Amino acid sequence: MTLNFNENRYNEMIYRKCGRSGIHLPLISLGLWHNFGDVDDFENAKSMIFKSFDLGITHFDLANNYGPSPGSAERNFGKILKEDLYNHRDELIISTKVGYLMWDGPYGEWGSRKHMIASLDQSLKRLQLDYVDVFYHHRPDPDTPLEETMMTLDHIVRQGKALYVGLSNYDHIQTEKAVKILNELGTPILIHQPKYNMFTRWIESDLLSVLEDKGIGCISFSPLAQGMLTDKYINGIPADSRAANKHGFLQPEAITKSAVAKIKKLNKVAQERDQTLAQLALVWNLRNKGMTSVLIGARSVRQIEENINSINNLEISEEELKTIDEILSE
Repeated sequence: MTLNFNENRYNEMIYRKCGRSGIHLPLISLGLWHNFGDVDDFENAKSMIFKSFDLGITHFDLANNYGPSPGSAERNFGKILKEDLYNHRDELIISTKVGYLMWDGPYGEWGSRKHMIASLDQSLKRLQLDYVDVFYHHRPDPDTPLEETMMTLDHIVRQGKALYVGLSNYDHIQTEKAVKILNELGTPILIHQPKYNMFTRWIESDLLSVLEDKGIGCISFSPLAQGMLTDKYINGIPADSRAANKHGFLQPEAITKSAVAKIKKLNKVAQERDQTLAQLALVWNLRNKGMTSVLIGARSVRQIEENINSINNLEISEEELKTIDEILSE
């Protein structure tokens, strides 16, 4: 299938340097955590990927367990890549992860060398690729020595199965220890992927400063708090929303009266900026120059277009930030 993409896509997107590496990522990247599995509409998934690339998104983020079912997001993306985008492979940054449960038995999850190498081999088969650009360890393993996990990441890069490595969900102390091991091995960490949004700000106290000091990029997931930081839940829980989806992670009980009250006030701030709340939430996330990119999840092409339009108004004043902090502290 021959596709004609926007020839100006790389001029219209903004790219930000990833730490002290030679990699630049788009300010908005597409995460395939939800809506790309075998329970979802494949043609819609394909349309969202095409639209993302057409708008200058070069980074597509996956994990071995994304679906549902686990592995199906990689399999679907691999099919789309092979059939429609393979000629553009060298224009893309494709990442995947290892660490969450994928198969039965003692080697089906976490951070052992056995699990990580087997899982990546499975991911590469599903993606129909020889290598991924970034391979993450998805979560710290309390039982496997950190040295084993980091040595495995180094080994995978030396095998040529990944170009760069990253961490996700590591706190600042765990990150510093991992950085030291990998630097000594000669495979520095490219990027860290933490959960970060207006309602979840744990990285501000220490992790961001560690990443800046070590020259590591940062890409946040759930910048819209699973859709809470939109106008979707202002008047209840829509039937087609993530909170109403039995396969989703956003639980209805998270949408409390207190949360909705804050969302309504934040929405007013966004309207005064002539933005949607989702756009404001992304701009707020990107206000820190150490934030290389934000990972959006989307259910439709329209949502992708809305989110990418946030880069047309990235300036956020100190007064606006103060107002936002006051709302969030209520």
